[in-house]
Amino acid sequence: MPILTQEFFARPTLTVARELLGQRLVRDLDGRRLSGIIVETEAYVGPDDTASHARMGRTARNEIMFGPAGVAYVYFIYGMYHMLNIVTDQPDFPAAILIRALEPLTGQTAMQAHRQKNNQPLKPINLTNGPGKLCQALAIDRRLNHFPITQGHTLWLEPGDPLPDQAIAAGPRVGIDYATPECVAAPWRLWIKGNRFVSKR
Repeated sequence: MPILTQEFFARPTLTVARELLGQRLVRDLDGRRLSGIIVETEAYVGPDDTASHARMGRTARNEIMFGPAGVAYVYFIYGMYHMLNIVTDQPDFPAAILIRALEPLTGQTAMQAHRQKNNQPLKPINLTNGPGKLCQALAIDRRLNHFPITQGHTLWLEPGDPLPDQAIAAGPRVGIDYATPECVAAPWRLWIKGNRFVSKR
């Protein structure tokens, strides 16, 4: 199966964020294939994006955003959730895309085991319909920070079916009230219209 190469990610971030919709995110976990279709993304673009981790310049935390495209940027928030981002565009221009939601394809039994609490199974729709949920379901954590996702093992992306423009919606990003008004209003969250696995925000 072909995988998405670094050239795919080394393009303008908003272009990549749109074209990631419909692609397959794959996690190989001890020989088990866990995968899902990307149904929602969120772009963070450049040093002037006041919603971005790069808004304060280079730091130990965000240095990865200034590096080569096609690398996983995984961070931990609220003391609870990991977030999977993919670095995009050109080196020294800090940009990345948050993977916000997946439609599960394979490995749902393992996803259930990773996500369920008190031995209570979750409805399939609740397995990966949010950025923290999908990381938990696919066992993605900071051990995969800096991981090149273009090598075809551990964590990678495979091409899906192209989506027509009319199948895609755009709107403001989530949870960025600290940003300037123009950045809060930027329609840089993208999702597949009508897909029930899009996050509830």
